[in-house]
Amino acid sequence: MSDAATSEQRARLARLPAVERVMSRQAAQALSDAYGRSQVVDAVRAALDVLRGEMLAGVEASNCADASESDGADATVEARIIDHASHSLEARARSRMRAVFNLTGTVLHTNLGRALLPDEAVRAVVDALTRPTNLEFDLATGARGDRDDLVDDLICELTGAEAATVVNNNAAAVLLTLSALASKKEVIVSRGELVEIGGAFRIPDIMTRAGVRLREVGTTNRTHAKDYEEAINPRTALLMKVHCSNYAISGFTKSVDIGELAQIAHRHALPVAFDLGSGTLVDLAQWGLPAEPTVRGTIDAGADLVTFSGDKLLGGPQAGLIVGREALIRKIRKHPLKRALRVGKLTLAALEPVLRLYRAPELLAQRLTTLRLLTRPAADMHAAALRMQPAFQLALGERYALTVEPMFSQIGSGALPVDQLPSYGLAVRVAGAKRGGRALVQLEQALRDLPRPVLGRIADDTLQLDLRCLEAADEAAFIAQCAELHL
Repeated sequence: MSDAATSEQRARLARLPAVERVMSRQAAQALSDAYGRSQVVDAVRAALDVLRGEMLAGVEASNCADASESDGADATVEARIIDHASHSLEARARSRMRAVFNLTGTVLHTNLGRALLPDEAVRAVVDALTRPTNLEFDLATGARGDRDDLVDDLICELTGAEAATVVNNNAAAVLLTLSALASKKEVIVSRGELVEIGGAFRIPDIMTRAGVRLREVGTTNRTHAKDYEEAINPRTALLMKVHCSNYAISGFTKSVDIGELAQIAHRHALPVAFDLGSGTLVDLAQWGLPAEPTVRGTIDAGADLVTFSGDKLLGGPQAGLIVGREALIRKIRKHPLKRALRVGKLTLAALEPVLRLYRAPELLAQRLTTLRLLTRPAADMHAAALRMQPAFQLALGERYALTVEPMFSQIGSGALPVDQLPSYGLAVRVAGAKRGGRALVQLEQALRDLPRPVLGRIADDTLQLDLRCLEAADEAAFIAQCAELHL
């Protein structure tokens, strides 16, 4: 670099405006009103650092080279600094948790928050967020109350259980149950039911953390009643059954149902616990969905305790519900871990109205969001795909071919993994090419970069956008942002 050039650069650097001068501009003051002065000052300083770096590197943006020649150029530089600061502040203020379009075809998607709450639950959560509540206050006596009292009567009404308690998820429900009832003792479980769920969470691991000794019986594919009978000994605390909702074994199989297992346990004066996992309060088969064991049916069959999730088939907030015999629930509630695993007011506020919806099962498919999505007619999704196709094809351009095609959705979150639901959606392929390759990956990324990210799935050189979870209210929003797709 010549001495003349170095001197010129130094002169330009010297002409860069001071932070206070930039802050005196009306646009900067408007930013201060929105974000606070301290954040804006930091953003302006960062923008000045970027501009200095560009000058030293010889990368001159338009008008920067002439910044020393006129007040107009100075104003342009200041405007550029404020613009840079504005974008930086906007990005920093944007929530890390963002609404997305779930077009993956998975209704209860663990990574996307599982069940969507019905309007009744949303309103209840807003009330709990903005007003004091009787979370642990007994309005009848004026004394301190128990937060479980807000929902346990309703849970018992719907499940037929004697008592109930709520913790923050089903894994916590299993951990608390084992810790309270079987610490330093043995729990008998069929080898074929030692499942692993998402995040490498395994039943044997949670037993270890609960201080329980696992006693496996049977084989991977076949377990008989005699296997449980022969394993019972003076150190046995309880028998446990786990519903294998996230995988299926077919062929030469045998398992002991909860009714028979309860009879074995009760002959030996032992309780039996059933981890239902996803859990449902109603028979899904009445809506043409695959049948799942219900909580009430499990209690009626003889289970002393049942644990299940709140944010899966139940359609509520993340929670773990424990229901069963009153004496056992009382012991679980008194365990020190209960306080560590208890739920807050927002969970209880959302859970209660969801549970109340089950009092009118004939209206459930219209009012419970999860069930509405699971039972949505394929014809509705087909019509939506036809409405959306023209605008989306225009945004994709000639590089991609877009068609409306039948697809298959799934329930998700470990529930009924081998069962599929007929659906419709938009299928994107690279025009004139047999393989999608990098072009489909680039498109998938571009869709995730939209203001409201669009999430689909790539399979067989096709980007599939399943419309099961795109309801009519969101169609216009999807179409509107198609114009912002940059390929």
